[in-house]
Amino acid sequence: MSRSRPSPLPFNVLSSPARRMAMATLLLGCPLAAQAQDDVAQSDTVVVTATALKVATPPMETPRAVSQVGREELDKRAVNSYDETFRYRSGVQSAPYGSDNGVDWFNIRGFSGEDSTYQDGLRLFREGGYFWWVTEPFGLERVDLLKGPASILYGEAPPGGVVNAISKRPTEEAQGLFEIQGGNKDHRQVGIDTSGPVAGTDDMRYRMVGLFREGDGELDHTDNQRVYLAPSLAVDLSDATTVTFLASYMKDHGTPSKGFRPVAGSLEGTEFGHIGRETNLGEPDYERQEREQISLGYELEHDIDETWQFQQNLRYNSMDLLLRSLSPFTALNPDGRTVGRYLTYRDGSYDSFTVDNRLVGKWFTANTENTLLLGVDYQHFDVDYQNGDGTGDFSGFDVFDPEYGNYSPGTLQYQAEEKKEQIGVYIQDQLRLGDRWILLGGVRHDSASVESYSDAPNASDYDETENQLSFSGGVMYLGDYGVSPYLSYSESFSPQVGRGPDGQAYEPSEGEQWEAGVKYTPDWLDGYMTAAVFDLKETNTLYTDAQFIQSQGGERHSQGFELEGVGYLTEQLQLTASYTYLDTTIEDPERGEFRAGLTPRHQASLWLDYGFEGGALQGLDVGAGARYVGESVNAAPDRDDEVSSYTVYDAMASYEINSAWTAQVNVTNLTDKEYIRGCDSWCYYGESRSVIGSLKYRW
Repeated sequence: MSRSRPSPLPFNVLSSPARRMAMATLLLGCPLAAQAQDDVAQSDTVVVTATALKVATPPMETPRAVSQVGREELDKRAVNSYDETFRYRSGVQSAPYGSDNGVDWFNIRGFSGEDSTYQDGLRLFREGGYFWWVTEPFGLERVDLLKGPASILYGEAPPGGVVNAISKRPTEEAQGLFEIQGGNKDHRQVGIDTSGPVAGTDDMRYRMVGLFREGDGELDHTDNQRVYLAPSLAVDLSDATTVTFLASYMKDHGTPSKGFRPVAGSLEGTEFGHIGRETNLGEPDYERQEREQISLGYELEHDIDETWQFQQNLRYNSMDLLLRSLSPFTALNPDGRTVGRYLTYRDGSYDSFTVDNRLVGKWFTANTENTLLLGVDYQHFDVDYQNGDGTGDFSGFDVFDPEYGNYSPGTLQYQAEEKKEQIGVYIQDQLRLGDRWILLGGVRHDSASVESYSDAPNASDYDETENQLSFSGGVMYLGDYGVSPYLSYSESFSPQVGRGPDGQAYEPSEGEQWEAGVKYTPDWLDGYMTAAVFDLKETNTLYTDAQFIQSQGGERHSQGFELEGVGYLTEQLQLTASYTYLDTTIEDPERGEFRAGLTPRHQASLWLDYGFEGGALQGLDVGAGARYVGESVNAAPDRDDEVSSYTVYDAMASYEINSAWTAQVNVTNLTDKEYIRGCDSWCYYGESRSVIGSLKYRW
């Protein structure tokens, strides 16, 4: 039985400048023939992506920090929740609020990734407080992470970075996958993925991805059930024009599992002990989580001539949501064992429309390559919902001896509507001088309008339009022996909804970053290593003043150092390792400067994977990993709690029964360690042990 050896690389690892130059000339000189955002040419040594620059470029030749996780690694680690994707990459905190069966959470370089999610280069909106688009990992081919501000290409974006999910696409060759999974926490899953040419045609290709999953949440009496379908069709309209239609449908149904905990009873002990990790502080019979998502879109590519290509991405998204969820107050009552609870209630829907139009021109001389990108994109978002937050009587709940059903749900609800509209125009130029220098520069102008209406008592309507200019630039030197240093500058902006205590509308928060790094692809290693230092700052940050009112004028500042590497140490042994040092502070006019909560200064991870070749163990693949997260703090007002560091271990084993069948088992948090993930007024337990067994059939 032969086992193909997959590539571990998200970077170009050509071993000499001449070879790198030849490969880059080939890749950049040929017409872009795949999907616009999945512009990928892959071999054992090269993966080319358009996430960082919106033009197909090896990340190794991009003067920005980029991480990638491909389909093979998602399968190997049995990633079933999107926020597990970057557990073994630098610069990212995965699931900082603990396990949540309704929402995926990322913190990137010390900043919230709440508005960082994109799919196929188009934004996935997360607005209205809880109307968050959820991404299903089974439907993805790859996930890219562009670290740092990215407004030059993506418009409104947080400073930490952009997470871009790449959808599975139709394939030239027929292929298929059927998978079943089972595990603890009543986990059950069935998935199918089939693709290939449409019968009787030579210019049409299809793909159909489907999944059913159900299982319990981290808390007692919580669960979720998901149905997911993602059909796609690629059509060659001519030798110069290809359009790929992409659609998806997902429905979630269950009871939310949100692990908010008062500090006393979780991080701190009480005379009654600690609150159990699995204890549900809500009302399982009342709480609900119903989400239905529909996505329709296409990607078009047309070669105008040998120099110019037109690319267009377009997508319409729709979501319906019903959410009833209870969270405890941050402090126990004076009796030391009961707590009041707060209701979060949303019932409504949203529609969004996004389109990105690009012209890409390429020129070549004997010693230069020039790639010019001209783009115009448009985003529109409209959410309409009923808000019943804080209503009802949910007081006096015993956190150590819970009794459910003693509550009176409220009926007071008000209608709210929020709208966002943004149009951006951008230009970016990549200039390559000989086989050594890469120069990058770009500028973008955005006009972004935000509207907010509500019939709640004392609510004030909001309607503001802001214009923003963003810049970026970078330089990279392709040195000998695979050593490529770089320096870059980038900016971001984020419109803020609402008004301050003075009645004036908030100004957009603005981010800027300087980054210097080295990307290393030695000829003695089938892999890559990267190092980066950065200084990232956001101004006009919102902060909560002494009257618990959102004011503007703060600053969030993050300085850090990242190391990351993936490679084969031998023909059978693969290593994935990362380290992050992060110093993130917040400064507001009232409290002064203080360390940001939830953000550890040190994070490190290590994964080793060994595939046996020959003998009785032929076809066996075993892997093990460790994830270390250093101490962090609770930065809530009048608190200085320290959250201890922790280390958790993961493991996997898979066996190729024959060329078609593979059995696999994955365990996360192998020792079932109980730990606090972090605190920010509330505290959050980390995920308990998960065991998943799977059986796959490929054809």
